[in-house]
Amino acid sequence: MNLQKIRFPHLAVLAVVLFPSVAFSQQQPPPHPNPPPVRDVGVTDPGVRSGADAGGPLTGLSSEEWKFFAAALDVFKAVNSVSGTIPGEEDPGLGPRFNHNSCAGCHAYPAAGGTSPPANPQIAVATLHGARNTIPPFIRANGPVRVARFVRNADGTPDGGVHDLFTITGRSDAPGCQIVQPDFATAIAQDNVIFRIPTPLFGLGLVEATPDANLRAAFNANAALKSQLGVAGHFNTSGNDGTITRFGWKAQNKSLLIFTGEAYNVEQGVTNELFPNERETAAGCAFTPAPDDSTTLGTVANVASPASAHASDSFNIATMMKLAAPPAVVSTAAAQRGERVFRDLGCQTCHVPAQTTGQSTTAALSNVTYHPYSDFALHDMGGGLNDRISQGDANGRDWRTAPLWGLGQRIFFLHDGRTNDLVTAIQAHAGNGSEANGVIARFNAATRDQIADLLAFLRAL
Repeated sequence: MNLQKIRFPHLAVLAVVLFPSVAFSQQQPPPHPNPPPVRDVGVTDPGVRSGADAGGPLTGLSSEEWKFFAAALDVFKAVNSVSGTIPGEEDPGLGPRFNHNSCAGCHAYPAAGGTSPPANPQIAVATLHGARNTIPPFIRANGPVRVARFVRNADGTPDGGVHDLFTITGRSDAPGCQIVQPDFATAIAQDNVIFRIPTPLFGLGLVEATPDANLRAAFNANAALKSQLGVAGHFNTSGNDGTITRFGWKAQNKSLLIFTGEAYNVEQGVTNELFPNERETAAGCAFTPAPDDSTTLGTVANVASPASAHASDSFNIATMMKLAAPPAVVSTAAAQRGERVFRDLGCQTCHVPAQTTGQSTTAALSNVTYHPYSDFALHDMGGGLNDRISQGDANGRDWRTAPLWGLGQRIFFLHDGRTNDLVTAIQAHAGNGSEANGVIARFNAATRDQIADLLAFLRAL
């Protein structure tokens, strides 16, 4: 079924058939800003789909592009130590503060480049090589990988920045460094800490290659349905050139390279050509000259991909994301029925099924129609999901529409990983003033069979 060809009048007719207890007509007024009452829908999330239908390269890469992807994937999986002197951890620059020691450690499931694995790797890295870290109470062995942000500074002014969980104090490769972990206990007591989990990285080259005009056209295509359901939304944009930013939970990053450079510095403490300055300035904790990661200007060994060998780790990782294929879809009869329910509920007002790239210097990214199920815009999700942190044009209630591709193999949901149940995650979209209230009211009015089919569809993505 071509979802892009469905228009609102068809939706209104189908809705009367699918939802006989509620008539969704074009004359229906916008939903009340108060959230609909939560009801027990009597359906269980079927759970994570087995297999690993993600992690490979785009179809149609040239031989050199394929070699670069393979080499860059190894860089993505590499483990950093403080000075690069520990066998098996030869990449330098870890710390002085960090959340993990490898990109693939957090972006791990269902394959390298994904999101949180079932067993949290932050537990082991906290005390690796003698590090003297304690595990914060919001980090659990069977819980999601989490990053902590403080809402306010001590003087009450807005903070919003990442406060790394761990330090290199006590590690065998960090003699003399004496810094302490943030005071998470006080932050929790003062309701001053919020959490984010890793976003999946598959298929992001397609997102980067999508022109702003195409994103805006897809956003505007369902304006009538948006108006009926009370959905508005807007894009986050660069403060310098005004173009659409699209990466990160609040669409705060402009490009994959900026996204990578920032994460490398913030999550592992690795300074690089995009973020060249140490965040921690305590004496005795800098063991390598900055930047830790940089372009190789000299000759390189005879390797499969000289371009990868010359490039910085940051460029390698960004290019790995650029060349990574989107997750595969495994469809069933129930999933096909669920696709119709997804449409008839109005989920596609934000989770736009299809986007199209423009011309690209990478042929495999040129003029490709792909299916992320996202408009990459910001939407007000109301009080229940308000993290009180602003990034660019996004305030605390605003969140980028999370792409649904790969949802079938995701374990933890929502920005902070608060649940592993799809029904709970869907109903959490409702809240005081949330743009999703109208859609969630329809969800709660659906029959058990319709909801079961919808979940089958989501787990097929």
